Amino acid sequence: MATATYLSFSAAPPSACSRRQTTRAAASATDRPREVVSPKRRLPLRKVPGDYGPPVVGALRDRLEYFYGPGGRDGFFTSRVRAHGSTVVRLNMPPGPFVARDPRVVALLDAASFPVLFDTSLVDKTDLFTGTFMPSTDLTGGYRVLSYVDPSEPNHGPLKTLLFYLLSHRRQHVIPKFREVFGDLFSLIENELARVGKADFGHYNDAAAFSFLCQALLGRDPTESALQGDGPKLITKWVLFQLSPLLNLGLPKLVEDSLLHSFRLPPALVKKDYDRLADFFRDAARGVVDEAERLGISREEAVHNILFAMCFNSFGGMKILFPSLVKWLGRAGARTHGRLATEVRDAVRAHGGEVTMKALSEMPLVKSAVYEALRIEPPVAMQYGRAKRDMVVESHDYGFEVREGEMLFGYQPMATKDPRVFARPEEYLPDRFLGEDGAHLLRHVVWSNGPETASPTLQDKQCAGKDFVVLIARLLVAELFLRYDSFDVQVGASALGSSVTITSLKKATF
Repeated sequence: MATATYLSFSAAPPSACSRRQTTRAAASATDRPREVVSPKRRLPLRKVPGDYGPPVVGALRDRLEYFYGPGGRDGFFTSRVRAHGSTVVRLNMPPGPFVARDPRVVALLDAASFPVLFDTSLVDKTDLFTGTFMPSTDLTGGYRVLSYVDPSEPNHGPLKTLLFYLLSHRRQHVIPKFREVFGDLFSLIENELARVGKADFGHYNDAAAFSFLCQALLGRDPTESALQGDGPKLITKWVLFQLSPLLNLGLPKLVEDSLLHSFRLPPALVKKDYDRLADFFRDAARGVVDEAERLGISREEAVHNILFAMCFNSFGGMKILFPSLVKWLGRAGARTHGRLATEVRDAVRAHGGEVTMKALSEMPLVKSAVYEALRIEPPVAMQYGRAKRDMVVESHDYGFEVREGEMLFGYQPMATKDPRVFARPEEYLPDRFLGEDGAHLLRHVVWSNGPETASPTLQDKQCAGKDFVVLIARLLVAELFLRYDSFDVQVGASALGSSVTITSLKKATF
């Protein structure tokens, strides 16, 4: 999953967020180093370092370094921090010429400065979901969908209310449909392993994610519609047309930079694909569209917002998050797998062999493992906001004056791997968020465009489905360790996150 608003999943029942600390969780937490953040204090002012270089040339220079420089994207930001001795710096963000009018940003590259992007009294989010450029509304039926709407706009509240309704009105179907669809996924992966010795998790995950979302939230199986099995392929192509200026597809540098980063792909080339998706949602989402009318939203605007929420935000989020979660768990090793399997199976047995919200609440290690995956590799890495007024943005050590109208940019992986907040920040520690110390750290888990300790409201841009994302990720971990004692993976790169191949599955023995 991905409103600068993040992956905009809709809201799940409040119980999806419930947290129960157990003696075992607290004991496990004592094995980890204590992680402490200093209290807020007044800081000396410093001018924001860095420069944008000459017009056009400076932006092109930064774009080439961002996509093709040593160290990749992380190296681009780390080199700026090192060069200026500051985690708040001025730089140009891609795509720049000739897609974005103004690539200049003030980059926030630590956990202390990053949260200003959540404060909609300080920053405006209008049309900033994808950053310094906005894709053509021809790709969304002619509408500015919720992800691009600022909370100050009158249609923000009704549209976000609609997304809350989208996931809450069939909440009783989420767990059983997830288990049914992802149970089939694991059966297919087992068959592929038996046949060729390995299985591409992402390939099967794409089909399962779209099927689950449609069946759980709309009560419709997309394979039994005119879409048949084409949904994931159509969505992936449509998303490419929106995000191509920001993607590195591994093409030759000159070809890729000229075709993808310098010009927008014409929306007309994907119109037929998008129309097929829209036709499906007009029919399958009738009940949700009826609710939209009661909220004062036109039926057609509702269709395109539902499509975007389910296909771009939700499906896109699962396409990125689930392989990432499997990758980190796979690398965690057999000892961690044994702890997770024991916790999952004990909780499920205690509840009559059923996976329920109550059973999930008794799996603190599972929940911590999910939070840790969201921390170390947040599904949406970048957030933007335009300063509504002159302000001072504080890092850990300095205050920086930002002027009204300047663009603020946050690179979340540097905020959530800030060594001033997290011990051993580059390591995946599945028990990091257990116990009191772990609970304290949750406010620094900000994948949802807000702290994990907060709940989304109609007045902010925090992901409407924050709790839903965590819920289904926990369900994936539970399903995995109900079936298997351990598993192995091979990991590669892809345009949207990680490519994960499952190379072995050891079936449950206890």
